[in-house]
Amino acid sequence: MFVRPLKWVFLSVLLLLISSQAKCDFHFDYSPLVKEAYEKIISLKLEEGRILIDSIKRTEPQNLSVYHIENYIDFFTIFINEEVAEFHMLEPNKNKRLEKIKQGPKDSPYYLFCQAEIQLQWALTRLKFEEYFQAFSEVNRAYKQLEANTKKYPNFKGTLKSLGVIHAIVGTVPDNYKWGLKLLGRLDGTIAQGKQELEEVLAYSRQNDFIFEQETKVSYAFLLLHLDNKSDQAWEVINQAQLKPKENPLACFALSNIAMRTGRSSEALSILQQRPQGKEYLPFYYLDLLHGYSLLYKLDKSADIYIERYLNNYRGVNLIKDAYQKLAWYYLINDNTIAYKNNMRLCQVRGNTLIDSDKSAMKEAAKKIIPHPTLLSARLLFDGGYYTDARQMLEATHVDEYERERERLEYGYRLGRVNHALKNIPEAINNYNYSIAFGINSPYFFACNAALQCGIIYEDLEQYKEAKRYYELCIGMSPEDYKTSLHQKAKSGLNRLKDKNKQVK
Repeated sequence: MFVRPLKWVFLSVLLLLISSQAKCDFHFDYSPLVKEAYEKIISLKLEEGRILIDSIKRTEPQNLSVYHIENYIDFFTIFINEEVAEFHMLEPNKNKRLEKIKQGPKDSPYYLFCQAEIQLQWALTRLKFEEYFQAFSEVNRAYKQLEANTKKYPNFKGTLKSLGVIHAIVGTVPDNYKWGLKLLGRLDGTIAQGKQELEEVLAYSRQNDFIFEQETKVSYAFLLLHLDNKSDQAWEVINQAQLKPKENPLACFALSNIAMRTGRSSEALSILQQRPQGKEYLPFYYLDLLHGYSLLYKLDKSADIYIERYLNNYRGVNLIKDAYQKLAWYYLINDNTIAYKNNMRLCQVRGNTLIDSDKSAMKEAAKKIIPHPTLLSARLLFDGGYYTDARQMLEATHVDEYERERERLEYGYRLGRVNHALKNIPEAINNYNYSIAFGINSPYFFACNAALQCGIIYEDLEQYKEAKRYYELCIGMSPEDYKTSLHQKAKSGLNRLKDKNKQVK
């Protein structure tokens, strides 16, 4: 009479043992097929990557690294497209992948690493849609997992790939996001710490086969550019990263973006003209916008074609107002005031104001103050790195020729930026101080950025007390435009001064 119950007990124990054994067989292996899928995905050949991922799940069913790599598909799709409905449709994939990864061996350095990477990628996508609370919560979980991982596996350099970026940005969080840091609890770090950690990863990758080497190089270059004020070094790093912009739209983005932000618009234009296009790639319309901007910065009359292509095809939420503003500028410098006004009206009614450039475009459109064509042309030439042309254009006029206060402040500021770029430092400081003296209480951003630029000059000259004074002066101003980004850069400057262990008061 006990045979049947014993039979079921035996079967239950056997199934439990089989299940336990199967669970123990789960592992993390960035095998050749997984690496191939990763390469496809970061080249934005998402469909090819998805097919490989499905194949790996069939042929390597115990290999959990595939779920980490699969998450890149959703990350790039959401981050590039910026479509709310698509974000909500894909969001459930996050927890499904995390549950899979949690079945893996806890004694592997990839166990926490993969979870943290997925948390961070979803946090970044949420910032696109102002889901700040959830984003900061995910950063918090990722940070704790990465910190725990580096203590358990100090020789595993993969952890530092993302932990270094987190440490670098902590000290530069804008005031309006400080509540996020409080939510995170104890989270500290410096730019110098983050740089050192990423440099450790890069040193390791030079001696070892590290799947995320190029990804780390891109992160390091953007850190140098945005947080460490090392624009030339950032360009050198990204230019020597052996990226393939003719084959990879993301590589094209990284190279052209940093080129444009470091006054190398002509190099950016050359890169963008050779970018890969085809049905096998996820559409990346932002590259059209960059292409249009790189032409606008040299006052090229074909710039409108690419800006309009972006506006006609892109269905995301950001840089719509900015694009209409730049299109309006194109028409203004080409003597078409009616088209300028029409595009500024479209700027008011289309797009969102989640980022500084869109906010600034909206404010200009609402004020209905038409920029001075000469100052605008000089600004565009400067932004493109055509410094000599910009200076000649400005010096063909005089500050007294400009009627409005805003124009006089802008004239001094623009001349300061040009002289600064041309290494005419004494003249640049005089120009900047003119804008600061007459614009410190104005709503315009010229004085605030002039103070930031003076801080940068004196930091480069190793006159740290003066640098500190100007950085603090920048933070003390509240311009209507670019306040968040300018203050963040000034705080990065103050953090750099602390990192250099100089006695500045």
